[in-house]
Amino acid sequence: MSEHDLLVERFEAERPRLRSVAYRMLGSPAEADDAVQEAWIRLSRADVESVENLGGWLTTVVARVSLNMLKSRRSRREELVDAPEPGAVATGEAAADPEREAVLSDSVGLALLVVLDTLTPAERLAFVLHDMFAVPFEEIAPIVDRTPAAARQLASRARRRVQQGGSGKEAGDDAADSARAARADLVRAFLAASREGRFDALLAVLDPDIVVRADRTAIRMGIDSGVPVDAELRGIDAVSRAFLNRVWAPLPALVDGEPGLAWVRDGEPRTVFRFTIADGLISAIDIQADLAGLDVALS
Repeated sequence: MSEHDLLVERFEAERPRLRSVAYRMLGSPAEADDAVQEAWIRLSRADVESVENLGGWLTTVVARVSLNMLKSRRSRREELVDAPEPGAVATGEAAADPEREAVLSDSVGLALLVVLDTLTPAERLAFVLHDMFAVPFEEIAPIVDRTPAAARQLASRARRRVQQGGSGKEAGDDAADSARAARADLVRAFLAASREGRFDALLAVLDPDIVVRADRTAIRMGIDSGVPVDAELRGIDAVSRAFLNRVWAPLPALVDGEPGLAWVRDGEPRTVFRFTIADGLISAIDIQADLAGLDVALS
């Protein structure tokens, strides 16, 4: 088998996944085929010997091409699913198969495509690559010209929009938003009282039986971040003394969609403060530096 034939074989093995990436990015089978074809053209001209991870390299190319296509779209409304033109033949592959197009469309769902179409190109790329294809943010960041932390935030914003079903809201969302805003106000009041040394204001937002817990990683990082280094604090007296006049600079954040605080270093969240609120008072604060599995978005 010649080197060219071997390269074609390797590319064809990657084609279904690449087309899925492009389709979720673009919402159009025809445009997805164009993006994949462009990836083949670039691969055929590249120094393949220097490519260590062909699948990752091709995914990056398809993502960049798709991102450029999204950015170049006019303000006119785009069709979410293009019907294959009669008699059209895709270069490098068999003629479009209506059954295959239907399977591809069903695998994503038009409802999701409608929501994805409300995202910015960068948000859409970050969400699709990370949440649908498990591409690390370190690899997404250079594609969208952001830091890994900023790429994470793009995906977080997109994820929240998808979970909300786009810009539309269901019954009860306004009340939920109002309650979340009240919790965010309470967290900000706690932070302000702590920084400014206002003892009465701090007591006013804390439950008398408040509990503060820190994970092991947060305890080790406590000296740098300014957080209490105790594994656990109980009671309003101990907690207020720990946080009063504290020299610290966490930023407001959403932690798994709930108001909290995040200590940021080099542009990335390092420690988060998760608040439990009951009856208008803070009843618990969990300090976590092990952020695995957490959705942290600076607000």
